[in-house]
Amino acid sequence: MPPPRSPLRPDDTDAFRHALSLARRRTGVRTVFGGEVTEGALRLTEFTGTLTDSMRGLRVGPGRGLGGYVLTHQRPYAVSDYVPATTITHDYDSPVQREGIRAIVAAPVTVRGGVRGVLYAAARDAAPLGDRTTAALVDAARRLAGEIAVRDEVDRRVRLLEAAAEAPPEQPPAPGLDALRDLHAELRGIAQEIEDAALRDRLRRACDRFLHAGIETGGGGGSAGLPGAAVERPRLSPRELDVLSHVALGCTNAEVGQYLGLEPETVKAYLRSATRKLGVHSRHHAVAAARRHGLLP
Repeated sequence: MPPPRSPLRPDDTDAFRHALSLARRRTGVRTVFGGEVTEGALRLTEFTGTLTDSMRGLRVGPGRGLGGYVLTHQRPYAVSDYVPATTITHDYDSPVQREGIRAIVAAPVTVRGGVRGVLYAAARDAAPLGDRTTAALVDAARRLAGEIAVRDEVDRRVRLLEAAAEAPPEQPPAPGLDALRDLHAELRGIAQEIEDAALRDRLRRACDRFLHAGIETGGGGGSAGLPGAAVERPRLSPRELDVLSHVALGCTNAEVGQYLGLEPETVKAYLRSATRKLGVHSRHHAVAAARRHGLLP
């Protein structure tokens, strides 16, 4: 069963659309489609190159048809002519025939041992689509699975941050603050792995909200919760904050680069820029100044 999602991520429609666009380019097949698995069944929602709406919204159960076979066995499968095929059930022959497709290959989107969706490539000729097409479709499904795994981890971190920000004030502050700092840095690092720019920006804004909530409830020592403090707060770029959040955990430039996918020299450049904006002359003073201004937990 997929993990619960945060309000930042109601569904993964955008990721499936991107994966189908990639699959169409890589396979060279005109018709591609797919959808997510919800409540134990596959629902076909995303289509490119179809001529009708006969399959739109179709709910495919485990073991039923080609998609159900893939859902149950968790491996790619293909048929060269769908309707007379003897290796699958024929619960969905009518919508498939109305669309006019015959050769179909399907690949599972597998995340942590569970199928979260299925991608299809189809042709209107009764001929095998071939290993090259299958390999390209599987690669698109693998990339989509990686994106979904990252989003799942983001949701998990968001829930942990929510718990840290809402912790009762009578709890010992030091462990909660250490956890908040660690999660803040990791969440900012995870944001860089998300391809969708809008989701990445929303995640950064959510991270800032959790940071300010932690300060206002006594979780941090900055001045962001004081009246008028925000007016004089330096404006650091998202990348400068990403670097500082990991420096605050004691990471070297090389380690920061590994976490954020940057060269050490690039990390140093972001640090120089941040220290200049904060009016200090060392990485440690930069971290202290960023905390005073409420930019870091």
